[in-house]
Amino acid sequence: MTMEIRRATEQDMAGINSLLYQVCRVHQQGRPDLFTDGGKKYNDEELREIIHDDERPIFVGVDEAGHVLGYAFCVFERYDGSGAMVKRSTLYIDDLCVDEHIRGQHIGTQIYDAVLDFARASGCYNVTLNVWCCNPSAIKFYEARGLKPLKIGMETILTEQ
Repeated sequence: MTMEIRRATEQDMAGINSLLYQVCRVHQQGRPDLFTDGGKKYNDEELREIIHDDERPIFVGVDEAGHVLGYAFCVFERYDGSGAMVKRSTLYIDDLCVDEHIRGQHIGTQIYDAVLDFARASGCYNVTLNVWCCNPSAIKFYEARGLKPLKIGMETILTEQ
């Protein structure tokens, strides 16, 4: 499949929104106590703002017709060297998704690799992300790309829903 990977534009919003709903559905199925049914992470105004923010680049993989096949939402995290943290720039992948109907065609790998290339070109020390334990296929995908645990988030649930 021929795919171009580039920064997202406002013309990509419908395709991005479709994928945002898919991501929420995966999370809602795994953690209905935390995620709403039929929701998405960003409203259109927030998405439009992010698209134009160079500190929060969104990369999309699009086919020849311009249909969004997948995306990666990224955020620069900059540490100035004060306190206990070493001075560095990190590119955090806030969200990476490939359309559920075309997974398994290495689209996610191509988008992830493009993010790594962008991070290197931007002088980043590392690329980080979080993955929900209720999403084992995502964990497997990231482990296959060579990612290792950086830190572990833990919880105890105090009330029943």
